[in-house]
Amino acid sequence: MTEPRWLNADERRAWLAQLSINTLLPAALDTQLHAAGKLSLFDYNVLAMLSEAEGRYLPMSELAARTSASLSRLSHVVTKLQNRGWVERQPHPGDARVTTAHLTDAGMATIEGLAPAHVEGVRTLFLDALDPADVADLARIGEKIVSRLDANHWILRENKLPPA
Repeated sequence: MTEPRWLNADERRAWLAQLSINTLLPAALDTQLHAAGKLSLFDYNVLAMLSEAEGRYLPMSELAARTSASLSRLSHVVTKLQNRGWVERQPHPGDARVTTAHLTDAGMATIEGLAPAHVEGVRTLFLDALDPADVADLARIGEKIVSRLDANHWILRENKLPPA
């Protein structure tokens, strides 16, 4: 039996910091968004990804990829956002077999209303703690890790990065 590759002190420190960020940052942003607009960070991310898409729509499978969600979780959230009048499901304009999520005008108004405070929260809680070199390093490191987890992840395609 092979000996486990235990973490050294620096690796443990990096891992525990990352684990804490993964827990604390989304919770803090979730709290801000819930207070401002009664929606979660995941709900906001769905609206944001649609707002950035050409025509304000994406196939459900692409939206799932962009939000790092399963199709079942995304479907549940899209139904919730539909009930609020922010998203509609529609057939894809080029292929009626594909279902798309489309951001409505009301959804766009919601994201535009929430975005300034949300971005300020991201800056205050996350980016302001970093200098420009840290930001570049974090992007590079994050993309390396993402490529290990999902070599076809949309962020790698978006930034035209080869898989690791």
